[in-house]
Amino acid sequence: MGGVNNAIRDSVLFTTAESVINWSRKSALWPETFGIACCAIEMISAGCARYDLDRFGVVFRPSPRQSDVMIIAGTVTRKFAPVVRRLYDQMPEPRWVIAMGTCAISGGVYNTYAVVQGAETFVPVDVHVPGCPPRPEALMHGFLLLQEKIKKSRALAGTPLGRVAAS
Repeated sequence: MGGVNNAIRDSVLFTTAESVINWSRKSALWPETFGIACCAIEMISAGCARYDLDRFGVVFRPSPRQSDVMIIAGTVTRKFAPVVRRLYDQMPEPRWVIAMGTCAISGGVYNTYAVVQGAETFVPVDVHVPGCPPRPEALMHGFLLLQEKIKKSRALAGTPLGRVAAS
């Protein structure tokens, strides 16, 4: 009888729905295949065999409707910012944004009227990856930071299930 009790004790997992949802969200990040400038080359190389983002659950998707992460990789002009915002709006909730490179974070060396001085002016940015251009390792670190942010977030806040769990 002791063997049965040990087998049951070893195979039962106690957790909350929120932690299971956060674990599944952080373990399957699907960024949009979307590159604007030179940082996109580093983003593409991060997805290739040498750096292999697949081991973190990061799989690039061709459509914003299939993606939950947008990587703004490069310089965004004022003419192109509404297009990026439209792509962001087409992504399903929950969605996250990574600003990759100095140009996406602050406009970089292009302090002109035509370049947006930071992607945070038109979309909410969750993680900044500095560099010009940032190495693939830096983007991998950005994904790990995003996974930690997702893990600590309130997955059920604002949902009917979340209101039941909170009361």
